[in-house]
Amino acid sequence: MKIPFLKRIDRYIISKFLGTYFFSIVLIISIGVVFDFNENIDRFTESHAPWQAIIMQYYLNFIPYYANLFSALFVFISVIFFTSKMADDSEIIAMISAGISHRRLLLPYMISSAIIATMTFYLGAEVIPRSSVKRLAFENTYKKREKNPTYAEKVQLQVEQGVIAYMEHFDGISKTGIHFSLDKFEQKKLVSHLSANTACYDTLSDVRYQWHLKDVTIRELRGMKEKIMHYDVIDTIIRMEPRDFLFIRNQQETMTNSELREYIDKQRNRGSGNLSMFEVEYYKRYASPFAAFILSTIGMSLSSRKRKGGMGLALGTGIALSATYILLQGISATFSTNAGMHPILAAWLPNILYTFVAIYLYRKAPR
Repeated sequence: MKIPFLKRIDRYIISKFLGTYFFSIVLIISIGVVFDFNENIDRFTESHAPWQAIIMQYYLNFIPYYANLFSALFVFISVIFFTSKMADDSEIIAMISAGISHRRLLLPYMISSAIIATMTFYLGAEVIPRSSVKRLAFENTYKKREKNPTYAEKVQLQVEQGVIAYMEHFDGISKTGIHFSLDKFEQKKLVSHLSANTACYDTLSDVRYQWHLKDVTIRELRGMKEKIMHYDVIDTIIRMEPRDFLFIRNQQETMTNSELREYIDKQRNRGSGNLSMFEVEYYKRYASPFAAFILSTIGMSLSSRKRKGGMGLALGTGIALSATYILLQGISATFSTNAGMHPILAAWLPNILYTFVAIYLYRKAPR
């Protein structure tokens, strides 16, 4: 189907861009899978990992995760490669001679970048978090041999405004807490105290936050009056769940955008600290897709000139810039977690800096 405002030259460049982009993903990720398998085959053998789990649970989820992680690098390599080839074949010179301005030439690059950015955002926000659950579970079981925490001691958190929950011990396997209490405050005064010998999270319930309490005592305090009630069993809604106090490695990677936003808001309302890694992950999912626009502009500006030595210099410069971009993403995230940098700034800092680089190189590009 032809899009009305796209000319033949636009469709030609878009097909070149996207074709090279997907080809580079297949080529580089295939090499990455071979190297990863060669490096980890001893661990897989020692841990007796079944072949079905290696293929379906690990590598089937390994491929989209790393393809999306290094999408910016693939964009850069693709633009450098096919644009340099077009420049060497004098195609760009012919376009400019035909009256196509450098700004007009940038349009199909931006359209291709928009397609890649949309795909990258959807994968990072919805698809990859779900697949990361299986990949991380496999790594913890067969590769890194790390066990997720299965219990928590002396858990205390604010489940709602003025409602404080406490457990002396929580077992993550049985989803059961021992010596549970729930205190409700109004205007800084205790108005209700619930205590239960055990509190079990109902994983089979259709309702979220369903808890099953046993040996329950409820004390209601109204001024000078006190009402005490005893129950053998109570099923009730308490706005907390096991993942609120059992933190696993890279937990933020296993949440979709809506789940991550809900988790951040809930933990912030509870007064929880150390949310930087979750906030950086959330904002990075919005910032990362813009790398396609920035790096494609840089790549086009570097490689649109016909050079005697071919694409070597442009490719080397492009890989160096994209590598430093990815490195800066990691550094800024670390600064946010350990040095107090604001998560929004940490997520967007690489884009801000490289936008100025893109503008400079675009202005210096040959007309």
